[in-house]
This record gives sequence, structure tokens and C-alpha cells, in this order.
Amino acid sequence: MNHSPDQTRVLVLNSGSSSVKYQLLDMTDGSRLAAGIVERVGEGEVPDHTAALDRVSGELSAQGLGLDSPALAAVGHRVVHGGTRFTEPTLITDDVLAEIEKLVPLAPLHNPANVTGIKVARTLRPDLPQVAVFDTAFHATMPEYAARYAIDVDTADRYGVRRYGFHGTSHAYVSRAVADLLGKDVADLNTIVLHLGNGASASAVAGGVCVETSMGLTPLEGLVMGTRSGDLDPAAIFHLARVGGMSVDEIDALLNKHSGLIGLCGDNDMREIGRRMGEGDADAQLAFDVYVHRLRKYVGAYTAVLGRVDALAFTAGVGENSAAVREATLRGLGGLGIEVDTVRNALRGSGGRLISTERSAVAVAVVPTDEELEIATQTYRLVSAERSGTSER
Repeated sequence: MNHSPDQTRVLVLNSGSSSVKYQLLDMTDGSRLAAGIVERVGEGEVPDHTAALDRVSGELSAQGLGLDSPALAAVGHRVVHGGTRFTEPTLITDDVLAEIEKLVPLAPLHNPANVTGIKVARTLRPDLPQVAVFDTAFHATMPEYAARYAIDVDTADRYGVRRYGFHGTSHAYVSRAVADLLGKDVADLNTIVLHLGNGASASAVAGGVCVETSMGLTPLEGLVMGTRSGDLDPAAIFHLARVGGMSVDEIDALLNKHSGLIGLCGDNDMREIGRRMGEGDADAQLAFDVYVHRLRKYVGAYTAVLGRVDALAFTAGVGENSAAVREATLRGLGGLGIEVDTVRNALRGSGGRLISTERSAVAVAVVPTDEELEIATQTYRLVSAERSGTSER
């Protein structure tokens, strides 16, 4: 690769089935030069991802930041599932793209759109390095006993049935950001990260390395989410099929789209649930209590997994903005060394901040996640290493 030292910008693309999100970042300081989203891909004026990427290019060009800019170093792509094959950011070649396509059965809702976005971007700038950054990669360090399900090994290996975990770019970013907030080396900290958005996941991070996470083969396992059930006795699926006469597709839709908070109370917006709770709505209260109970179980479990917890971080939409969820999750956990300062917790802020008391043995933090910056950072680091002839591997 022959690139100018002036090439310091990375375009991050998150191609979904019906939208393309983008951000352009300058890696000299991590500043965000442009950001946007093209929605309703496949409809009307945006019939496909080629049209969507053309629109992204047009929006950037209108700001003097076009895809033909000599300052552009690379494009970083979010790819949801890397399986066991991809455990670090990877330069995209034809062979790599073919391998990502083979993983579609593990992420049928996400990987096809990710692949399409990559193909279109490579067509638009075939000369530019394109890097895949995988949601599953950060969790690839889980020990085998944490990644394995207790089913027949041959069957599991044949069909790739194991725990992969997701939201990895967020967990990686936040675990390091907590260390920065505390003025410590991430290698010296054991941290529990709670990524609480419409999708939600927890991770146990020992010295910057993930050793356990709540999502599994798919993003369905683990915490209660906006529309996903989280942990469920698998025999419930057999029951719904045999007794309820439901098809596999109907059960899939039930557990992924009509469960979690929306299944419990009809709302998946924690702000609306909080409002309804204030009016004495019993369904909203139950949904909140189920959500928090599951969180508390995972905090306790990950405390046992880590043996020593130095920090606990809340991030993503609910984690960053719901003081009620944070307070209820950690209430009465003084025995685990966790104490939340109610005044600090109630305050709102735009940056990372501590909400624990001075005497709390565990530092409790609210840390805004930045998955796009993490993708850009990993992309730029890889491209720079390739440019200089070095390797991180």
C-alpha cells in the first residue's frame, strides 16, 4: 500500500437491511467531520444500497468531503458476525468477502446487508483499503469453557453452535474509556460493562480482555431487551410448537420482535415505561422489574467470574440516560463493594463520569459509547501498520 501521510480520514459505514449509517472521522484527533443516515433503502428514491452509497457520497461531497478526497485513508465496515474465522479487524479481499458471506446463516438479518455495503463501497473506491471490523471479535478471547454450550460437540462444531457475543466494538471502547476515566491502565482493571440500548448485553473484562459476555450464538441470549426475550428455557420453544402450533418462523418473530419490554408492557422505550410507572401502571412496573432483575443477576454472576471487580460501566441509550435503571440495578449491592451516589447518578452529563460514592470499592461509571470511533480506530491502526510494513498479529 502506498499512501500519503496526509491520509488521516476514515469513513465508517454501517450497512443495514434498510439503512446506511455513516461517519467520517479525522484520526489525528478522533474528530467527527460528518455523519448521517440514509433510510428506507429499497424504497422509492433509494432502491438499493448502490443508490444509498451514492447518496452518502453526494452528502459528503456537498460538504467538501467527497469519497474522492486524497485525505481518505480507508473505509471501515461494521460486520455483525465474524464467526471463529475473524477475531480482529481484517483487510477485505475477495477471499475475505467470500468467507464473510459463508457466515450469513449465523447472522441472516445482518451479514447480508453488511456484505452488500462492502461490495458497493469497493466498487466506488476500488483503490482504497476497506476493513471489516466485527461485532463478535472482542469476545473471541472468551475461554473455551465460556464459549461452549453443553451439547454434543460434533453437532455443535458442524453447525457453528457456540457463544460468540455481540456489541464487541462498544464493549472494547467502553472498557478502555473507563480505564482512561480512572487514570489507570486497562490491563490493571477488571470491569463489568453493561451496554443497554434497544439491544442489551453485558461483558466481563479482565485486564482489557473479554472473558464472558451475555449474548450467545445470536443476539437473543442474555439480558431482557427492547423487543428480545433474552435468556429463556429452550423447552419453551418446543412447548410453543407442540402445544401452541406455532411455526419456527412465528416463534423466531415472537422472541426477537415481540418479547422483552415490548412483550411485557407494549412499550420498548424506557422513558415511556418510566412515565407509565409514575402513573401507577402495573404492566410497566413489572416490565421494569423484570429488566432490572436480569441485570442484577448478571452483575452478580460476572462478579463471581472475575473474582475482583474494579469498575462497572453503564453505556448506550438506556445505560447512559436512565438514572432509574442504574439505581435500581445496583441498589443494595454494598456487599459486593458497589455503592451509588444518588446525587451523582441523577445528574446528566455529556461525557464519562463517576456515579459511585467515595467509599465504593467498585468505581461505577456512565460512559458514552462510540462504536464508530472504535471502528475507525481499529481500521486506521490496521491500515497504518500495513502501510509501514509492520503487523499487529
